[in-house]
Amino acid sequence: MDEVKVVVAHSERATLRVGDVFLKVDADQARLDIEVKAMALVPVPTPKVLWHKPPVLAIEAAAGTALGRLGEPSATSPAASPAAWAAAGASIRKLHDAPLPPWPGRRGKGLDEVAAELDDECEWLVANGVLPADLVTRNRQIAEAALRPRAPVFAHGDLQIAHVFVDGDEVTGIIDWSEAGQGDALFDLATLTLGYEEHLGDVIAGYGTDVDLDAIRGWWSLRSLVVIRWLVEHGFDPFAPGCEVDVLKSLM
Repeated sequence: MDEVKVVVAHSERATLRVGDVFLKVDADQARLDIEVKAMALVPVPTPKVLWHKPPVLAIEAAAGTALGRLGEPSATSPAASPAAWAAAGASIRKLHDAPLPPWPGRRGKGLDEVAAELDDECEWLVANGVLPADLVTRNRQIAEAALRPRAPVFAHGDLQIAHVFVDGDEVTGIIDWSEAGQGDALFDLATLTLGYEEHLGDVIAGYGTDVDLDAIRGWWSLRSLVVIRWLVEHGFDPFAPGCEVDVLKSLM
């Protein structure tokens, strides 16, 4: 029998790998439902759904290797080529050009709600001595560029670098669609390049159109600021080299 490997596990969901099969267990059935619907609609490579029996979704492993992992040095995660990053940008453009899905984004928050959440998290970070006030204040200012209305696209919603798989210079699969829906194209681009600013130009070259760089940097700040408390409370380390706190420092 193949070994059971825990890919990720916390109080909300867990993902196990058994051979070439991933088993996703989620307390929120709506997330799995959206994942199945999104993978059936998107014009980009996705893993094959094997079966879906709530609260478990079984999918095939994506071919190739992840584009990278936030905070991992190249010694342990070989660097993908600029062409692979450009291919990721081209795939994202195909997704964003697709017809809008018939459901709103999973995050489902208006800009006023996002701004309020950001202010709450900034207050918590400073009040609890998690980060210096000047670091939080400056990044809160940078984040303002993300809080502008934009026409929605078919967005992945959680396009972390580890969710894009490549084989050489070709995208072989994009995984984890549970946050997919109508959303901000620049949020997807920012999420993919978080911690990898040096590859932003490659991604944009593949994406094939000019983008608002200030808004992307704004999403880098915003996403990092609002996620730190959740990461700490769920056993992750945003202070690890190359991760969220380092991203905030790099934007000063």
